[in-house]
Amino acid sequence: MIGLPFYFSKRCLMGWSIVVVLWNVLGSTAVKAQFDFDRPPIDYSNSTSHDAIAKLASGFESESEPWQWDDQKGWLPELLKRLKVPDSSQTLVFSKTSLQIRHISPENPRALYFSDDVYLGWIPGGDLIELSAVDPQIGPVFYSIEQKRSTRPKIERDQQRCMTCHATSKTQGVPGYLVRSVFPGADGHPLYNLGTITTDHTSALEDRFGGWYVTGTHGDIRHRGNVIANPRLERMFDRDQGANLLDVPTRAAIQRYPTNTSDIVALMVLEHQTQVHNFLTRANYETRLALDYQRTMNEALGRSPDEPSDSTNRRIASAAEDLLKCLLLSGEAYLESPIAGNSEFVTEYERLGRIDSQGRSLRQLDLNQRLYRYSCSPLIYSESFTSLPDEVLVVIRKRLNEILSDADQSDEFQHLSASDRAALREILAETLPSLGLAASD
Repeated sequence: MIGLPFYFSKRCLMGWSIVVVLWNVLGSTAVKAQFDFDRPPIDYSNSTSHDAIAKLASGFESESEPWQWDDQKGWLPELLKRLKVPDSSQTLVFSKTSLQIRHISPENPRALYFSDDVYLGWIPGGDLIELSAVDPQIGPVFYSIEQKRSTRPKIERDQQRCMTCHATSKTQGVPGYLVRSVFPGADGHPLYNLGTITTDHTSALEDRFGGWYVTGTHGDIRHRGNVIANPRLERMFDRDQGANLLDVPTRAAIQRYPTNTSDIVALMVLEHQTQVHNFLTRANYETRLALDYQRTMNEALGRSPDEPSDSTNRRIASAAEDLLKCLLLSGEAYLESPIAGNSEFVTEYERLGRIDSQGRSLRQLDLNQRLYRYSCSPLIYSESFTSLPDEVLVVIRKRLNEILSDADQSDEFQHLSASDRAALREILAETLPSLGLAASD
């Protein structure tokens, strides 16, 4: 401010206070290019979580059933049972792209298991089991359990260590999840000079699963899974070599794991679901931050605290639109061949669906041309969705009514045919009445 005139008028002081307010509210966010979620109103690190893992830990003192230690897998079997995570969700990643990289290799991959709101990472011989669960207000929360035999495990909440990878632009700037595809070297280290991508339902299958083991069939489609990259060869990456495998390659000691698969369908659901969680958290944060900023600005300007502003409405509408595009699988990559897993994952996943009077469920999978038979993530039923702030839910309900009644013809939702829209409207009207959708026009 040196060299600039400064007049101490009431108007100038008000203007300066607004500048200070703007910096306090937005300054750090602008610098980081992500949400400053450790400040009010989010206060991520200091907020008490009520996710499934936090509830499990809080019940230790009152429970009578003993925890069972497994001599080969430690606390893993007991955690899968108590958190109701199916072992059929097992996917195996052999690239060194997580916390315990010294234990991960093509011979000893990291196993991931998941349900709708819980994720576990386990490595044979690893020091820790990594866990995460989704809290409806603060989003994904990360934990670890030391692999030591005792009466019961000690669950430790992460203190920012996981945020290095799990709170970046790849997770929409909020604490979240990501599935990466890399070109793995012989020891599992990614060859970063060849590129790495975060994959979801919009990614072409040929770009997915680099650094992962993949079992199941996919016809003429190719992916990057099961293969080690060799930069010394002209054909550095042979996708045919890793295609349509029913068994994990013999280099991995698969007998050490709960199951002998790394199901392609589980991987596809994992890719999509993780990004839905990110957009749910982002919509929650964006709405709460916008409303907090609005109250602060209104106070600085002497207005009513709840007086709405156009900028607040735009921020909330934008977050709602991004969430809807992800929920409704906008931009989904077309499957050119049928996909089939080789575990019990599909059966167990579909079994949990809310079924309407015509026997339809959002958990029914298509796997011929797209992931879901009805292009809408089942996470629309999650507490993370239904607990979103009212201000963004109002926008979502309005937009869903427009999209599913053909009133919206924007490019982002052209993948939904008239029959798709009618089916989704009917299913949601019956199985999620709080959305307020009419079954038919």
